[in-house]
Amino acid sequence: MTNNHQDNEIHQPVSDDPFSRERPTVKERKLTANPGDRIADEPQSIEEKAKQVAVDVPDITGDQITVPTYFVVDTPEGDKKALHHVKDAEEISDVIRQARVNEKGERIWW
Repeated sequence: MTNNHQDNEIHQPVSDDPFSRERPTVKERKLTANPGDRIADEPQSIEEKAKQVAVDVPDITGDQITVPTYFVVDTPEGDKKALHHVKDAEEISDVIRQARVNEKGERIWW
């Protein structure tokens, strides 16, 4: 049995030299902590926005949590509108409040 020097080398995880990386870091790319929070630079259709997922991870209990990037809602005019889960959070809250009000404007609790 020969003792090959390479077989005995210990390789420890260390940060790469920043100048030898092939891809820029998240910070360099100016990404948010959650890529699903980003809004595309180019215009997208409601159908394209509806397919985007902001979060898809298990929570502390192990249940899988999926949050869409955009919530598609119906407008009073009968159109559909895509609301971004961060940028349009206040408007999303307003839509939810409206859904909990009956025809007389009274809040419905369930």
